[in-house]
Amino acid sequence: MTSGLSADTSFVPAGVPPTGVVTFLFTDIEGSTRRWESDADAMRVALACHDKVLRAAIEAHDGFVFSHSGDGLAAAFASPSAAVDAAIAAQRELELPVRMGIATGEAELRDGDYFGTVLNRAARVMAAGHGRQILVAESTAVLLDGVELLNLGPKRLRDVTRPITIFQLRTQGLPCDFPPLRSLDADRGNFRPVGRRLVGRDDEVARIAAVLRTNRFVTLTGVGGVGKTRLALEVAGCLTNDFTDGVWVFELASVADAGAVADSVAAILGIAQQPGMSMCDSVAAVLENRKRLLVFDNCEHVLDATAGLVEAILAKSSTVSILATSREGLGVAEEQIWPVRSLSDDAAAELFVERAGSIAPGAAVHEMDAVTDICRRLDGIPLAIELAASRVSVMTLTDIRDRLDKRFNLLVGSRRSLERHQTLRHAVQWSYDLLSAEEKRLLERCSVFAGGFDIHSACAVAGPEYDEFAVVDLLESLVRKSLLTVDRSEQTARFSMLETVRQFAEEQLASCGAAEEVRNAHARYFAQLENTMLSLWDSPEQRYAYRWLALELANLRTAFRWAADSGDIDVAATIATYAGLLGIGVESYEPMTWAEEMIELAVAVNHPRLSSLYVVAAVCWMAGRLENALRYAEAGAAVVARNENAPPYGMEGWLGAAYLPAGEPRRWAELCHAQLERRGDNHVYIRGCRVFGLSFGGLVDEAIEAAKGLVEAGAATRNPYMHTFAIAASTFPLHAKGSDAGLEDCREGLAMALDSGNRFNASILALGMARFEALEAVTPEALEHLTLVLRNYHDSGNVGSIRSPLAVLSTFLYRVGLYESAAIISGFSMSPLAQAVLPEFSTSIAHLRTVLGDTTYESLASRGESMSMAAVAEYAYGEIDHARAELDRPS
Repeated sequence: MTSGLSADTSFVPAGVPPTGVVTFLFTDIEGSTRRWESDADAMRVALACHDKVLRAAIEAHDGFVFSHSGDGLAAAFASPSAAVDAAIAAQRELELPVRMGIATGEAELRDGDYFGTVLNRAARVMAAGHGRQILVAESTAVLLDGVELLNLGPKRLRDVTRPITIFQLRTQGLPCDFPPLRSLDADRGNFRPVGRRLVGRDDEVARIAAVLRTNRFVTLTGVGGVGKTRLALEVAGCLTNDFTDGVWVFELASVADAGAVADSVAAILGIAQQPGMSMCDSVAAVLENRKRLLVFDNCEHVLDATAGLVEAILAKSSTVSILATSREGLGVAEEQIWPVRSLSDDAAAELFVERAGSIAPGAAVHEMDAVTDICRRLDGIPLAIELAASRVSVMTLTDIRDRLDKRFNLLVGSRRSLERHQTLRHAVQWSYDLLSAEEKRLLERCSVFAGGFDIHSACAVAGPEYDEFAVVDLLESLVRKSLLTVDRSEQTARFSMLETVRQFAEEQLASCGAAEEVRNAHARYFAQLENTMLSLWDSPEQRYAYRWLALELANLRTAFRWAADSGDIDVAATIATYAGLLGIGVESYEPMTWAEEMIELAVAVNHPRLSSLYVVAAVCWMAGRLENALRYAEAGAAVVARNENAPPYGMEGWLGAAYLPAGEPRRWAELCHAQLERRGDNHVYIRGCRVFGLSFGGLVDEAIEAAKGLVEAGAATRNPYMHTFAIAASTFPLHAKGSDAGLEDCREGLAMALDSGNRFNASILALGMARFEALEAVTPEALEHLTLVLRNYHDSGNVGSIRSPLAVLSTFLYRVGLYESAAIISGFSMSPLAQAVLPEFSTSIAHLRTVLGDTTYESLASRGESMSMAAVAEYAYGEIDHARAELDRPS
């Protein structure tokens, strides 16, 4: 296998090329295309300097430059450490953001170029990184000594069969913090490794992992603050390779209402409620046959609801494992309880010294007797120890020990008779008492946030008497005192607090009578973000609006719930509508249920957001509630027709989409036509909806005519959702016509949808790509795009739309000769929606009847019709693999 880099004949390699086992260094400039386009002359100068620095560093460490790709080099080294030293030396001098990858293995040298699988691994390792980052494959890492390596875990890389464990090189003078690697693991769970080392639990981690491999449900129990969450995450990190569908973490601490547990879990997994099923059962159904580890964290306040969800999941799936943390067991039959104990004296002292040393180096290491005494008095509870260690910036160990005597008299003498949560409560109380009045106030007020907050949201609840810089100072102080944690991995710092601390602060907020005021401020803040977020959404930076929605969904849920329960229709309706509009693009359907809840109240007062609520609520046909969706569509259309507060961005066009699965697509087109006439404009979104309605209604020529100029109009909006929707609409009637004229537009639209986070439009465009690519014959590319659509709809629980790609799959399977599987899938797929999207579906079924015979076909189709969504999706994935094998078979 070649390196994949074209040889540059303009240079003569220096040095002696190593042979046998060789270490390869690959480099590349991040964002080089953009730099060339923005200032070619400056880039030309910078590249010359870049080449000079790289070559000098490589040659100084006996490296052999054997290939040049224009913006990067490939070099071979006889010594792994020499390759690392060269990379470090170069990174320290380079001004451009260069990413580097290093791997070691056997390679063959022929005519000045190298051949071997190790070159591909090195290139892929490099491609996974970011500018100024040095990544090292495990094949090299095991050969190194005396360098600091951060284990980023096993990663699946493109064109590499097995996951590669990748390490990040860390050294003085180079950046340490980078975004997640660009690997293929993005959809394999939301678990992220914890950066800080876990102290004193190595053996326990290994034992719990072993228990979880033989018991599908393990609950870590113990007092708050004993380290259950941290231990669970460490165990999950050890088991990532055991679960091909990923590790998923659900922080239930942010779920205040027990009834929202299943909704919260569903929101993270992207699951919508299925018709005739509770949300609990819907989650369980979608998880069927998935090889996943679910981590339910902080279950104690929603014990019964979590237990019910766990029982449903375990009953439905034999491949899902669950790790929970709670102050007590959940009482589920299959549960294996694992009590988490306090740290041993040695481990507790090590934790204190490490945390104190990060604040004031050397403050504790020479007074180990005092450290041991403090840790024993805190019963070895990690949270209490960390709170105590945080004070070394302003106290001696004697000061800390003396305050323990004064503040924690319950820990002395009779402490064995106390429950441990009281011990922890007094540790938190002690830390709280040391705060200034301003620090206490902000900590209490920030307890209303669910899932974290940023500086702006903290200012919103702090009160008008504090400006932004005063709030920043207070946040910094609370972080320093370990009452808040801060994540600086994104562009905006995000704060959170341990749940024990949050609950304590929430109690203080209630006791001072300010809870209602602050919760109102919290809800109003998230309501008034509407214009900001929708403006961001209506721009080329749209993906950041979607990221914000995912990040703040727990806060939006909390704010909506408070406003709705308090009777604040304005705030509740605002949150439901704009979160719902954002959610449509990423197939996040929870806000849809908020809109449904608000409709009756909004109708009663003829609320100005009524039409927007109807638009969001009408999406419920995707969750299988077609009758409700049709009612919302009819009522919403009547409201819009009265010119009363039309939804923004022409989203009223979406109202008629419910007619599609009802078998009346032309009504959608008629409704859009009426909307355009009423508005007196030619809004791109409503035009796109009309084109879809015409296409699905069989009026293909009329649809093609209506689509003229639509792509250009979509591009002019500079809104990726509108642009990609316009492309999807304009290309659909072309492949319905049997023409591939829209193939390149469709390809461009899919890339744009994926880049901007528009999962819904990506699904439509991927379905279009599959059909374009299979116009002449079914191809592997068509099957790949079809798989993307199925996974999107399956993972989000979009039972309303999934029948369309399944119908396409049925026709593909028929065309490659897999008649029985085509018949089975056709049984599930048969619907007005599938027949409208795919006119040739009926012809394919007629051919299947001819090939198989009516009796056999009916039997097979009946089998498919009786399948659950999870079962048919799993079956479809298997048959796609079968179809790929058929395509690979020699003619």
